[in-house]
Amino acid sequence: MNKIKRIIRGSILSMRYYKLIFIQKQIFFALAYNKLKKYYLNMKRLPIGIQTFSDIIENNYYYIDKTEFIKKLLSGPKSYFLSRPRRFGKSLFLDTIESAFRCKKDLFKGLYLENNWDWESEHPVVKISFGSGVSRNIEELRETFNYSLHIIEQEYSIETTFKDLKNRFSQIIELLYKKYSKQVVVLIDEYDKPILDNITKTELAEELRDELKNYYSVIKDSDRYIKLCFITGVSKFSKVNLFSGLNNLNDITLDKEYGDVCGYNQQELESIFSDRLKNFDKEKVKKWYNGYSFTGKSVYNPFDILFLFEKKEFRNYWFETGTPSFLIKLISERNFFIPNLENIETSDKIIGSFDVDDIVLEALLFQTGYLTIKKKIRLGENTLFYLTYPNMEVKISLTDYILGKLVESNIKKSKNHISLYKAMENGDLEKLKDIFHSFFASIPSDWYRKNTIANYEGYYSSIFYCYMTALGLDVIPEDVTNQGRIDLTAKIEDNIYIMEFKVIEMVKDKNTAFNQIKDKKYHEKYLTEGKKVYILGVEFSKETRNITGYEWELVN
Repeated sequence: MNKIKRIIRGSILSMRYYKLIFIQKQIFFALAYNKLKKYYLNMKRLPIGIQTFSDIIENNYYYIDKTEFIKKLLSGPKSYFLSRPRRFGKSLFLDTIESAFRCKKDLFKGLYLENNWDWESEHPVVKISFGSGVSRNIEELRETFNYSLHIIEQEYSIETTFKDLKNRFSQIIELLYKKYSKQVVVLIDEYDKPILDNITKTELAEELRDELKNYYSVIKDSDRYIKLCFITGVSKFSKVNLFSGLNNLNDITLDKEYGDVCGYNQQELESIFSDRLKNFDKEKVKKWYNGYSFTGKSVYNPFDILFLFEKKEFRNYWFETGTPSFLIKLISERNFFIPNLENIETSDKIIGSFDVDDIVLEALLFQTGYLTIKKKIRLGENTLFYLTYPNMEVKISLTDYILGKLVESNIKKSKNHISLYKAMENGDLEKLKDIFHSFFASIPSDWYRKNTIANYEGYYSSIFYCYMTALGLDVIPEDVTNQGRIDLTAKIEDNIYIMEFKVIEMVKDKNTAFNQIKDKKYHEKYLTEGKKVYILGVEFSKETRNITGYEWELVN
């Protein structure tokens, strides 16, 4: 009997023990679940494609505080202009301005403006965007503008008496001023998109420009009713031809104080996105996506950063959102030497603005984001700017895109890329010759019929440059030595390639490309780096449009 009692007692104790363990596990999993739930609830979301300030604040998206710039705007003139490349955060900044002037204080908790703004003085806001759709003619542009004006009339319950768009726009501003006894805030987003959408059609682009000029003239005439006017776009067209009369328009595009008004600077990236950035090599992120400079702090394009954190791999996210086909056409038509994109020297007058009938390639490349300011130098009364690629993404993508315009098959281009990389990695220069010979042979004859660029040495140098740059190699065009300039230097792993190019029909002294390298001793610059140094002379014929001479040597 006692034995049975002991067994029963032991069973009861055992059951209590396992029950206790079970309860403890339940508590552990419940706590873990709640902790995990709380983590995901508090985890910030990536604002990909979100351009509405209230949406970002109310739905727990990451937000980098740019509101101090809004306060700064009030210390200057009434009217501002800002040019930035596409997908750089211009629309979000305009929407933030609107929220501030509409006194939506709850949205600004913890931000600079919370304690640095007059939240009792609400102003009516006229916000117009030309960003949606494509205006293929004057009628479609008028429809877009008409719709924007209609939305404003409905929102503020005002009625206009004019039918023509210019006077209707003007009357809206005046009616809002009189209804609320407050000056009006005018915000115009993507002011130039109708023109840029039709930039290759000069006559239509000029018509659209003149129509827009008619609308924008209202701003000057309505000056007494306006508190602030802020205009954004990708490009800066001539003030004379588009903003005639708006003499007080303050262009802050290259203003150092507004250098990071759009985009993320390094400190902002590391503080706001610290939880996301910890999973990446910061230097690699910087190399790939940082580098845009508007004479102030260097910044990242937000679009790239957000997609990097979302997809968790390095890719050309921004470049893929737009194809620079018109730019490539200009580069081809003007026989532009592609390696010069590494270092363009220009004046502030050149990059400052252009017009439909006078398109400056350097200005367009800068304003659209394919080039950025490396440095600026003051020369007397003039300012000299040096432009270059902003980062690895743009450098690789643009040169690869240029190559794609020359090759009929992207599959063949990809195969050549792989073969080229392996050949250079292994020091197989005979294989390198076969790759380029095959490439030049694959360019359609029709392409040569439309272009004279193949008659120039720079064309062949550009092809080599594009191929190697598109692979992400360390490529130095016009590499300076104490004996002259190397056409092209390329580095990969433990190999350095010194290259010289010549078009045989243009050589007067009959000195070969290979002999020029040896005579000038270009390679000596790199002999102390502890790597294999190859010298390579390549000669072409504009008649055969291919390689006719090819000599190389491993010099150490």
